[in-house]
Amino acid sequence: MLKILKYSFYDLIRSRWSYVYFLFYLALGFVLLFLNNDVSKAVITLMNVIIVLIPLIGTIFGVMYYYNSREFTELLLAQPIKRSSIFMGQYFGVAGSLTLSLVLGLGIPFVLYGLLRSNAIFDFSLLLVTGAFLTFIFVGLSFVIAISNENKIKGFGYAVLLWLFLAVVYDGLFLMSLILFEEYPLDTYSMVATALNPIDLSRILILLKLDISALLGYTGAIFKKFFGTDLGFLISIAILLLWTILPILGLRYKAGKKDF
Repeated sequence: MLKILKYSFYDLIRSRWSYVYFLFYLALGFVLLFLNNDVSKAVITLMNVIIVLIPLIGTIFGVMYYYNSREFTELLLAQPIKRSSIFMGQYFGVAGSLTLSLVLGLGIPFVLYGLLRSNAIFDFSLLLVTGAFLTFIFVGLSFVIAISNENKIKGFGYAVLLWLFLAVVYDGLFLMSLILFEEYPLDTYSMVATALNPIDLSRILILLKLDISALLGYTGAIFKKFFGTDLGFLISIAILLLWTILPILGLRYKAGKKDF
């Protein structure tokens, strides 16, 4: 698996799209730091960008890499190599290269700005951690979708629909349900519904650690009461970790059952 991971990783690192991805975050980091004297404001702006962009890029990269390397994958399958090793190596190679571009692209301007001497180091670290989680989650989901669909158009369509649902539609349905059932106690429902969407969970974690949950109103008070505690924070990270593991298990299962 390590050899396949290394090949996939270096193959993507040499890709021009990886450089574009890296340079985008590098430029974004420098611009935000020069425009905002407050690091917390820069973190909020970055959150609004990456919380939607990272899942989209991870989804598209995952689907594209799977379909473009299909012939090479079939060649590897003819060798005495475990299927799980092949697909796990490709998955970690794609997710690892995207995560590296994210961490370096945002990390370099913040380190040069002197963030290591700032009190916002934890906020920035949490931003990178949630970004890494979202990358691994959506690359995994895209691999599962791609391996489940021989047709490239269907694979791309389902992958984009999944991102659109979790990034946009889910929030709308969630807000509508809160309005429709406002007369009922919704504390537990709100927390469960948030945990079922990794994008929303990541956003809430960052907002709470920036201590601006008051902007969320009554719902923010509920989230602050649970997710704002140390136990709630650990549970949230555990849920993101679970979101990361489930697509991996799904990919292993699909790879074992699929007839190539």
